[in-house]
Amino acid sequence: MSLIRNTDFMNIKPLVQGKVRDIFDLGDQLIIVVTDRISAFDCVFPNLIPEKGKVLNSIAAFWFDYTKDIVSNHVITTDVSKYPAPFNQYGDQLQGRSMLVKKVEIIPVECIVRGYLEGSGLKDYKKTGEVCGIKLPEDLKQADKLPKPIFTPSTKAEQGHDMNVTYEELLTIIDTDLAEKLRDTSLALYKKVSEYALERGLILADTKFEFGLLDGQLVVADEMFTPDSSRFWDAREYCPGQAQKSFDKQFLREYLETLTWDKNPPAPLLPEEVVEKTSKKYLEAYKILTGKDLN
Repeated sequence: MSLIRNTDFMNIKPLVQGKVRDIFDLGDQLIIVVTDRISAFDCVFPNLIPEKGKVLNSIAAFWFDYTKDIVSNHVITTDVSKYPAPFNQYGDQLQGRSMLVKKVEIIPVECIVRGYLEGSGLKDYKKTGEVCGIKLPEDLKQADKLPKPIFTPSTKAEQGHDMNVTYEELLTIIDTDLAEKLRDTSLALYKKVSEYALERGLILADTKFEFGLLDGQLVVADEMFTPDSSRFWDAREYCPGQAQKSFDKQFLREYLETLTWDKNPPAPLLPEEVVEKTSKKYLEAYKILTGKDLN
């Protein structure tokens, strides 16, 4: 098992180095490499999480294929031997943690679907009784199931936190037809995958998507239904009114809340047991959802 912090081994400058992904520009295509970096509260930590990059890439590839009846996606291949040179020379490092994708025009909106009350949605609800302008029943508790899944978009911030917006505010950013497509497609994706996950003992509490346009057609891009972009809970231990047993970064966030760290860089070094448990949760989520061990 090799851990990858960055892609310097290729001596090719990435177009973008995100918190977790390095993205390379090939003209009308991109290569996305998922490292083993981990971030929380918009800070990247000094530790690497074993197998994290491969889990995120492999689970996203699984979902892109599973949901292609609902919406097209940007994936061309995850087989490094089919990448253009010189990337195809780095199979040992890139296989399992990268994909070659079509370049799309990304829509500047995070598309979030919530089926349960948690995270920033819970904070908004406690203040206003609403989430992104959607009025919810009174007396809901943390982690309660909502009457029906809700579409709660946010604006994509260049720096800092994304900002939740109402659907009406979304219409000032993009046109009505596109907003309706984003909402309806997001809800359809959530419905299909939440039903699939529940059959395997996991609750999909909420998730977020990035969409783009390719030749005028809507496509889903970046990642989908990964432990970084979604909250997965253990259905057997589901108990509203408290934090749930999760298979995502929530475990790490809860640990960080016990520290005196002010959530500004630099991020603190994580204890080895937190690193190991985080890795285990990612691997467990992959096996439950795909039915396979990570190769």
